[in-house]
Amino acid sequence: MYIKLFKPLLDYLAAFILLVLSSPLLLVITILLLFANKGKIFFFQDRPGLNEKIFKLYKFKTMNDAVDKFGNYLPDSQRITRVGKIIRKLSLDELLQFLNVLKGDMSLIGPRPLLVEYLPLYNESQKKRHNVKPGITGWAQVNGRNAITWDERFKLDVFYVNNISFLLDLKIFILTFVKIFKREGVNTSSGDTMEKFRGDKKDA
Repeated sequence: MYIKLFKPLLDYLAAFILLVLSSPLLLVITILLLFANKGKIFFFQDRPGLNEKIFKLYKFKTMNDAVDKFGNYLPDSQRITRVGKIIRKLSLDELLQFLNVLKGDMSLIGPRPLLVEYLPLYNESQKKRHNVKPGITGWAQVNGRNAITWDERFKLDVFYVNNISFLLDLKIFILTFVKIFKREGVNTSSGDTMEKFRGDKKDA
């Protein structure tokens, strides 16, 4: 009952209220990024959602498009702007995903939507993360985020899928604000975001 009825309703109401309340902040971020990114404010990317259905993810753009002499993007730590670094540390780049929640693509809480290119790399256990809608925050995010290994992240995602409940969602919601306040786990020790997933066919 909670998963099919109350969770979608709570998602919609909470996303609408949070979007309205954060609208002044969204305007400020938009203006700052307008100058920091030379007019490029938003970041759109295809991501897999519930049952691996592809949707368009919305985020604020925190990195520039600098490339090396071969045309490849420079490491994240070299492309993130000063404004973008602050926005990312406070997780403000995720605020636009309230729109994804309103559209029904995402939930407030669930496994984070990863890259489409990872889909063929998952083992059977890891694929379970797509049995629920992806979330703006999740069990893995409040237990290490980018500071944990891919194996640990997937185990946390699967734990959430197998144990989803109102109380667990409430716990994650509260812990998310604690993590944002402490600024934990946003970047790896190298200063880059999480390294790419290369695949692990062993069932976890």
